[in-house]
Amino acid sequence: MGFSRCVVQRGKSRKIRILNPLNSSYQLHRAFFDLENTNPEIKSDLKDLHINSAVQVDVSGARKAVVIHVPYRLRKAFHKIHVRLVRELEKKFSGKDVILIATRRIVRPPKKGSTV
Repeated sequence: MGFSRCVVQRGKSRKIRILNPLNSSYQLHRAFFDLENTNPEIKSDLKDLHINSAVQVDVSGARKAVVIHVPYRLRKAFHKIHVRLVRELEKKFSGKDVILIATRRIVRPPKKGSTV
């Protein structure tokens, strides 16, 4: 298994990492890139969106699901194209369910007397 650099235009991923080409995250970045170039109806909506990560999860038995983590601030934009995006991604990942989850970081409130 060779490793290659994930090449995605316009920052679809927050971090450029060394990814395995057979990894679900790499395949998802590739699918986003292909959708943006081939599907004109969601091209304008996808250009400002990016994802945090993607994980492939075993569901019951032989079924699998791709869980896509998106930033909490972009959840409304993803919600607008959710139906079309999931339908296209399920075509790309045949036999797998696609789930979009908004992730956010909960910051602890400052303690009394702290200077930060």
